[in-house]
Amino acid sequence: MTLTSELPRPALVDLGPLAQLRAGRLPERLVRLLVGLVLYGVSLALMVRGDLGLAPWDVLHSGLIRHVPLTLGQAVVVMSFVVLLLWVPLREMPGVGTVANALVVGFSADATLAVLDAPAPLVARAGLMVGGVLLCGFASALYIGAQLGRGPRDGLMTGLARRTGWSIRLVRTGLEVAVVLVGLTLGGVLGLGTVLYALAIGPLTQLLLPVFLVDLDAHRAGH
Repeated sequence: MTLTSELPRPALVDLGPLAQLRAGRLPERLVRLLVGLVLYGVSLALMVRGDLGLAPWDVLHSGLIRHVPLTLGQAVVVMSFVVLLLWVPLREMPGVGTVANALVVGFSADATLAVLDAPAPLVARAGLMVGGVLLCGFASALYIGAQLGRGPRDGLMTGLARRTGWSIRLVRTGLEVAVVLVGLTLGGVLGLGTVLYALAIGPLTQLLLPVFLVDLDAHRAGH
């Protein structure tokens, strides 16, 4: 056995907001956070313009905006703060990334929708759909890996995974299926992209997270 194989792998750690900021490599982590959140919003917009089915949470958002005067991005922001209420029993630790996620993703999605037109050819729309799913997996791993606090939805995912002992892949897939069902009751749009996203985003995030997870010394950061 080599020394390399004996080294512990980086892990997600539970730190309070101030401890997150003191944990080191802050400029790099802030850049990762911001880039990841902006790309997350872009990925949502790509799927909307692909028009072959929305991401599961956006099935819910699209159903919500049928009943209230909000844009898709604004619905993302509103639902973010609603989901934060579910953090309380899970004892998830918020951070800079939590608040940033609630605001930046929605803004990025609306900004992208404002400049990106929907292509007519089916193959181009399929490309946007697949690209949106892949980009979302990459963006999720990038911003979660910055360890500045998960966003409302991903905090719910990681909190449930930690409390239940289930894998991130299993929890994420279960959540996506649940919000689709609620979204459909509100009149949200379901399609092939929804199925692809629900099945692929959990495995993608689990695969990429170790690559982008910043290694923090939790004990040092907490003191």
